[in-house]
Amino acid sequence: MLANRLSEAPHLRVLVIEAGSRDLNPMIHVPGGCGFLFGKSVNWRFHTVPQPGLDNREIWYPQGKTFGGSSSINAMIYIRGQREDYDGWAAAGCTGWSYDEVLPYFRKSEDNDRLVDEYHGANGPQPVSDQTNPHILSKSFVRSIHEWGLPYNTDFNGASMYGAGLYQVVARGGMRKSQGAAFLHPALKRPNVSVRTGVRAVKIVVRHGAAVGVEVVQRGRRSVVHADREIILASGAINSPRLLMLSGIGAADALTALGIPVVHDSPNVGKHLKDHLNSNVHLALKDRIEYDGLDRFPALLAPGMNWILTRTGPAASVIVEGGGFFTSPGADRPDMQIHIAPATVVRGGQTRIGGHGFTIYSTFLRPESEGSVRLKSADPGDEPLIDPQYLTAAKDREVAVHQIRTIREVLALDPIASYIDHERLPGTAARTDDELMAYIRQYASCDYHPVSTCRMGADDGSVVDPALKVRGIQALRVIDSSVMPRLTSGNTMAPTMMIAEKGTDLVKQG
Repeated sequence: MLANRLSEAPHLRVLVIEAGSRDLNPMIHVPGGCGFLFGKSVNWRFHTVPQPGLDNREIWYPQGKTFGGSSSINAMIYIRGQREDYDGWAAAGCTGWSYDEVLPYFRKSEDNDRLVDEYHGANGPQPVSDQTNPHILSKSFVRSIHEWGLPYNTDFNGASMYGAGLYQVVARGGMRKSQGAAFLHPALKRPNVSVRTGVRAVKIVVRHGAAVGVEVVQRGRRSVVHADREIILASGAINSPRLLMLSGIGAADALTALGIPVVHDSPNVGKHLKDHLNSNVHLALKDRIEYDGLDRFPALLAPGMNWILTRTGPAASVIVEGGGFFTSPGADRPDMQIHIAPATVVRGGQTRIGGHGFTIYSTFLRPESEGSVRLKSADPGDEPLIDPQYLTAAKDREVAVHQIRTIREVLALDPIASYIDHERLPGTAARTDDELMAYIRQYASCDYHPVSTCRMGADDGSVVDPALKVRGIQALRVIDSSVMPRLTSGNTMAPTMMIAEKGTDLVKQG
């Protein structure tokens, strides 16, 4: 997005440095192909350090590594969060980031196929659409949530998030519309945009307090790319703080201990990591109507051919299709997201179990646990030490258990109840809080929403200021999910797009 919006000004020259590949993998463009996007050519394939709150498991932590970043491998759900999220940013000192001030940037990106009103745009580069053929299980689960007590909500990104419904997604015509497809590919037609793929940025070159270039590695050879105006990090909540620290911008004591010369002491680089955690329930079905097994040969042939010919069927599904936003006891606004996948997805797809069924996902939208991203060594080839500190806060554990109980209440209601044979995991034998927590510790998984590791703020301790400029270094900005001062209440793709839209204007303003 940044390359597209910046290159609209013909006097600006933009170079995109991408460690991964172009988005040539066909599974990127097939909505149901996300289960094939685990390979290192398109995915950083990170894992966390052992998590004490999850029985010391190392949690699968994927991040996109191709055109479009994580928007090329995710479930395509378009959720903005709540007004209070952004008003909270502004109240914390992030001037210019209140809901009313960021709403125009959400609308600017959007080309919504159904909604055009004060909340939605219709002429932006990013297609946002209703789903073409949601599964009967997804529609039935939404109806059961309504029977449970939530109102139907036809627009989670409008006046209120509260309620049950089917998601709008960044897909159209049966194809994923990643930010690579929506923004980068059109920008590459302009003479002032160029891109280098398979090139790893390993260091920001700083001279006299200003960023002047990027040291890169390509096929084992190092070189420096120089910048005339400024350098923008848009590598996400893991790789942006990682690159800053490799460049000597971070906590001085930690850098010195690793033998990295300190360029600027910025203690909060990599700190304040926030992420959503999934606590799921897995069900067995009476009849085989789910998507299980369709990602394996020869079962994949029929849906694959259907998609090729008609752009419909299981391959056109975004898999996680709908659900509801619930309010836990004592909360004054929705703080639980509970949704369905008509397939068995255990531990983020990293564990397979026999049989057939479907999955109900749940996440506490405003977790209190807070972690960090650190360097293992001064070697850019070493994986970062990702430590979300999942479930270290008592509130997070309390809500995780409450979510399982709420899911069970919904599943007991028709029409979804009529499809269920039995509960596979955690299983009906798990009834007490301790039993449910024991299950959660073994099976909870990342929800892929890391933020806040280059936190924006008005105070000197923040990594970037409200103009997204890195404090203490001239000509350097961070424009990605890492700058969020607080985690938004829902999926983070749409808020990250908004940050890029607003960030582009901030760059143009100087």
